[in-house]
Amino acid sequence: MGIDSARKLVVVLDDDPGVLKAVQRLLTAAGFDCELFSSVQDFEIRARLDSALCLVLDINLNGESGFDVRRKLSATWPLIPVIFITANDSDGARKAAMDAGCIAYVAKPFSAETLVNAVGKAHAVDALSLTPF
Repeated sequence: MGIDSARKLVVVLDDDPGVLKAVQRLLTAAGFDCELFSSVQDFEIRARLDSALCLVLDINLNGESGFDVRRKLSATWPLIPVIFITANDSDGARKAAMDAGCIAYVAKPFSAETLVNAVGKAHAVDALSLTPF
């Protein structure tokens, strides 16, 4: 069973308001809906991952780690497609993102095409993988 073609919500967690606004503009123009969070606490309380196509997750979040957020999510959302974004691109960050099971790793600044293509990869993920165990 594939992902419902109507599923268009992209959840975005980044502590930079400028990045959130830009990501929202890009994804909205590409036909996606966005749910934006600038703090891990707000994300943990309000994110609708059960409706999400994928999660766009910054690696560095005001002293918190996107990798830690991903590890916490593993208990209830082990296979939600994650796209890591970072302004601090390095081989180590790229390896850690791949080890965390992301579907894409995107270095800032990124083009609209790069982000939209990364979100498009989420369509290939089986809908059952979005169901908590």
